Amino acid sequence: MLELAADYNILRIDPVKAAFGAIALAVVYFFVARKAVPKVMKVLDERHDAIEGGIERAKHAEAEAEEIRQQYREKLEESHREYAQELEKAKEQRAAIIAEAREEAQAEAARIIESAKAQIEADRQQAVVQLRAEIGSLSTELASRIVGETLSDSTAQTRVVDRFLEELEQDESAKQAEVR
Repeated sequence: MLELAADYNILRIDPVKAAFGAIALAVVYFFVARKAVPKVMKVLDERHDAIEGGIERAKHAEAEAEEIRQQYREKLEESHREYAQELEKAKEQRAAIIAEAREEAQAEAARIIESAKAQIEADRQQAVVQLRAEIGSLSTELASRIVGETLSDSTAQTRVVDRFLEELEQDESAKQAEVR
């Protein structure tokens, strides 16, 4: 066996097999270099572009979102300012309405007071007229009893009543002056 093994060297390269292997390697290399590598590179480039495009789209979307957020903040601040202005207007309107209602109430109270005063004055005048008539008839009756004559003449009656009332008013004025 040693002899047989000495004739056959395992490390020896067969030139036909080596040539065939080199040709096969060249064909595989050519196939891989021409067909597979460009397709793989194309897929890798597409993925790279998709990733880079996705990153760019994400950055763009983030920038748009930030811009929209900023617009929202500005609109929110504007609405807060408008709310404050409307609130201030409402306060002013409330104050104006209260002042107007107060003025109307005061005017109505003054009107009611004037009406009451006028009614009181009218009632007083009516009472004075009734009192004068009553005093007149009583004084005429009294005078008739004192004098012993009937005062049937209306002019004489009126004169006597007026003189009596004047005396009463003078006495009442003197009493009021003393009280003061």
